[in-house]
Amino acid sequence: KSPKTREVIVKAIKASKSNAPCLLLGETGTGKTLIARIIHGLSRRSNGPFIDVHLQAIPETLLEAELFGYKKGAFTGAERDYEGLIMRANGGTLFLDEIGELKKDLQVKLLKVLEEKKVRPIGDTHEYPVDFRLITATNKNLLSLIKDGFFREDLYYRINIIEIYVPPLRERKEDIPVLVEYFLKRYGEMEGKRIEGI
Repeated sequence: KSPKTREVIVKAIKASKSNAPCLLLGETGTGKTLIARIIHGLSRRSNGPFIDVHLQAIPETLLEAELFGYKKGAFTGAERDYEGLIMRANGGTLFLDEIGELKKDLQVKLLKVLEEKKVRPIGDTHEYPVDFRLITATNKNLLSLIKDGFFREDLYYRINIIEIYVPPLRERKEDIPVLVEYFLKRYGEMEGKRIEGI
């Protein structure tokens, strides 16, 4: 109900009408994934997949293979062809959460995919066309990371066509009663109890 939440929702609705990359900014736990799902769900890509990738949750040694895929025999343990998450997002939306954690060598590869709309799996000699909408999110200051040499400036401007700041709950306290009511109802139903209030 708060004006700040309404502003975020209005921006998300506007962003859903476009196919441009969108960057969601805000602290951990503010609902950036939910906003990404709203943008996808209202977009013309809503019938396509929504691939949600939390970059911090994938070990660094596996991240390239998970994102870009690989051919059988590309490395030890590659016993079959593997379609990466980028290819799985074809026709839909790829949501990369915590984009500030992406290492620079993978930033270069991602930038190439965004520029050429093609992906080359590890160990493959062919590039495959991909068509997806990119939404990224971070709780870090990407401009500071650029200044310190940890994030590519060209990638920043490629992913930040539409920017939405998702404020923390302390900046939208009017939403607290609504959230309390929602969670009381949700967990009451799960536990088979009727909780009147707090």
